[in-house]
Amino acid sequence: MSKFYPYLGYEEVCQQVPIQFPPQHQPAQPGLETLMDPPPVFDDPNYIGTGKLMDKVALVTGGDSGIGRAVSIAFAKEGADVCIVYYDEHEDAQITKAYIEAQGRKCLLISGDIRDESFCRSSIEKTVSALGGLDILVNNAGVQFPQNGIENIPIEQMLFTFEVNFFGIFMMTKFAVPYLTKGSTIISTASVLAYTGNDQMIDYSSTKGAIVSFTRSMARSLVSKGIRVNAVAPGPIWTPLQPASQPADRIPTFGSNTPMRRAGQPVELAPTYVYLASNDSSYVTGQVLHVDGGASMQS
Repeated sequence: MSKFYPYLGYEEVCQQVPIQFPPQHQPAQPGLETLMDPPPVFDDPNYIGTGKLMDKVALVTGGDSGIGRAVSIAFAKEGADVCIVYYDEHEDAQITKAYIEAQGRKCLLISGDIRDESFCRSSIEKTVSALGGLDILVNNAGVQFPQNGIENIPIEQMLFTFEVNFFGIFMMTKFAVPYLTKGSTIISTASVLAYTGNDQMIDYSSTKGAIVSFTRSMARSLVSKGIRVNAVAPGPIWTPLQPASQPADRIPTFGSNTPMRRAGQPVELAPTYVYLASNDSSYVTGQVLHVDGGASMQS
């Protein structure tokens, strides 16, 4: 990889060109999309919705940026109103809201910490009250803190990572289920690292493994109610979490170790979530779909 791109558009993504990102680092997670160079590609301007989610209501955690932003916009193009639950990235959230409203759909923004049980409960209740119900829950928010070896992982870090990545999903799902009906869907963001592991992200990989087991268990629990539960396992995707968690000198080669020799873009994940949220996947539950540039083939 030898080329820096000042800006990436959807056409460049389609060309499958390996990209060398400029070194960069952000001081805190979950990171800001507005500070990234180049900005992630989160929308396909040629994507025309066909009403697959018409008048559905979706709640997307971490929907302000990255994968969550791309998913939220795709859902709106398919006719859904969207509640975005995010931490404190207000500018990113406002940008995503503008994209959703440009599709003629409603967007509710709720800022807070999904580690907080009362916040999770109130987020669900506010969504139902403001948007008239809840049909789709996307558990997407997450954090990661690379460390060299388990001996360097503070217990506080391990607890924090599980609280955000897994306990938040557990609580959002718990409080959403009473409002879901036949045809509703739950989709969680796992990771290729749940399958391959990673020696520098032991706690993070463990949370993603927990999400896989949780997805399969919830699919069994809710199948009799006609509610489907699935997950997506991304590989290395260019989102704010990367410069907010990785040293600047690791960014230029981010994603280059996959068979495709590049990182993925959020826009490449969105159709998978649309598929799992819509009736196109009516016979799919308890499954994890891999969108990882072939990374899961490596061991």
